[in-house]
Amino acid sequence: MVGTAPLTARWSNWAGNQRGSATAILRPGSPTDVAEAVRAAAATGGRIRVAGSGHSFTAIALADDRRMDLSELDTLVSVDVERRLVTVPAGMTLHALNGLLARHRLALPNLGDIDAQTVAGAISTGTHGTGVGFGCLSTFVEAITLVTGIGEVLRCSADEHPDVFAAARVSLGALGVLVEVTLRCVDAFVLHAHERPAALADVLDELPPLIGNHDHVEFYWFPYTARVQVKTNDRVPANDRPLPRWRGWLDDDFLANTVFASACRLGRAVPALAPRISAVSARALTERRYTGRSDRVFCTPRRVRFVEMEYGLPREALPEALAALRRIVDGLPFKVLFPVEVRFTAADDIWLSHGYGRDSAYIAVHQYVGMPYEPYFRAFEEVAAGLGGRPHWGKLHYRDAASLAAAYPRFGDFQSLRDRLDPDRVFTNPHLTHILGA
Repeated sequence: MVGTAPLTARWSNWAGNQRGSATAILRPGSPTDVAEAVRAAAATGGRIRVAGSGHSFTAIALADDRRMDLSELDTLVSVDVERRLVTVPAGMTLHALNGLLARHRLALPNLGDIDAQTVAGAISTGTHGTGVGFGCLSTFVEAITLVTGIGEVLRCSADEHPDVFAAARVSLGALGVLVEVTLRCVDAFVLHAHERPAALADVLDELPPLIGNHDHVEFYWFPYTARVQVKTNDRVPANDRPLPRWRGWLDDDFLANTVFASACRLGRAVPALAPRISAVSARALTERRYTGRSDRVFCTPRRVRFVEMEYGLPREALPEALAALRRIVDGLPFKVLFPVEVRFTAADDIWLSHGYGRDSAYIAVHQYVGMPYEPYFRAFEEVAAGLGGRPHWGKLHYRDAASLAAAYPRFGDFQSLRDRLDPDRVFTNPHLTHILGA
């Protein structure tokens, strides 16, 4: 049966910038329960939004009617080590998934930099890591089980309902409720991480060989400086250089979280100090090399709260976009306290993926909670959109359906499929109406 509860508290996302309430909270225990809840909502003209772990910065998960929580969804966990396939409940977190895979000596080929998201939330918004040989996490999906807006349970793959599969791997939760996901994994592997400070101009000059000669490359630009921190991750045969526990605590816990949080609070209280804080931060991060289990190298703790916008751009547009971004930051009437993150992905064929049909460079701009951000984000968005950029579905943006239709070649096909799978718009909310249309 579907568990329901009257709303006793307002829901908010991790950043605290999205808050809302629901008329009821649904906690299904099985795909059958999900289907029953969907049919009941459709019969009364109701709406359902699934909320994961709240790591999207947009209002994508806000429910203005019923909110569905998949944490109690019980579906079979299946691990086929020989074929390297794992099937898990869609409400499982990436952190739990990584632990499950490690116990079977498997791993996901790539990850982003946090693992708090649910599997469904991560793939539905196009969550990605970095690496020119890898698409977003949704490219690792081999099959999904989806409950549509009419309560039908569909098993989808490249061979079964292929049109639904092409769209539902990045669907914004607009096509149905993901209840089960099958992922193609790889044998567990070790990464060698190399982190080093560098000059932004030097990194841009050497960018093609840099991203081509390493499995995974990203860098962080520190506003008001010409400095970046570069990180490369490469597969190696042995974990022979593990990071000492004290160094991991010092860099990733104390400096990157405790000290950085204090610096951000100081910058928020005394904005004139922001350029100096950024310069000190750029110099404080020294070079280090270490090895570790892949997911533990990819993912790091993030406890300092922020809001974020991220755009996927044609890779060749990166230098122009960064030059414009530097001018924007220098001209703002307020200060920016967070570094800018740059990552890279390969093209894919998923209809609403940011990487559909092209190799991409991603630029993510952040601002510390409590600081002004909208003029900053809007100015960057104008630049990014003019360069053919596509906004990350889980990050703040101000695009509407008309402008997004021009950015995605299969946008109209997605709309047609949505009309078929959710004709009564059970899975909508005001945010989806804005970005996908009525």
